[in-house]
Amino acid sequence: MKLDVTRTQVWAAGVKDEPGALAEKLEALHQAGANLEYALARRAPEEPGQGVVVVTPLKGAAQLRAARAMGFVRGDDLYFVRVAGAETPGAAAVITAALAKSGVNLRGLSATSIGKRFVAHLALDSAADATKTIRILKKLT
Repeated sequence: MKLDVTRTQVWAAGVKDEPGALAEKLEALHQAGANLEYALARRAPEEPGQGVVVVTPLKGAAQLRAARAMGFVRGDDLYFVRVAGAETPGAAAVITAALAKSGVNLRGLSATSIGKRFVAHLALDSAADATKTIRILKKLT
């Protein structure tokens, strides 16, 4: 299985749990030229009326200014690895099994396939886990 495995820097922001709040943040990033490969938004059950949005990538000064103006902060404590490859039945099972066998515990997983390609974003607990994940997954190729 040929995989493209890279570490990604994510940005996160709080967002009100109301119509238009997420759209406002994403529109500001769009206007600054961002071409997001990943966006995840969810309610924050521990804070009624609030949510969180996580995005990547942000590139260049204009995008970073827009992100900061919208309350985004670089997720220095969020460790993400992006994995992409040809759509293969069971790819997620192979990837997660290889990580489990090596003792890596995932904080989260988001994956999708479109056409003949899949992409997954793996959230990990530490920089060391992200480095280990990259090493393990590159051996699968």
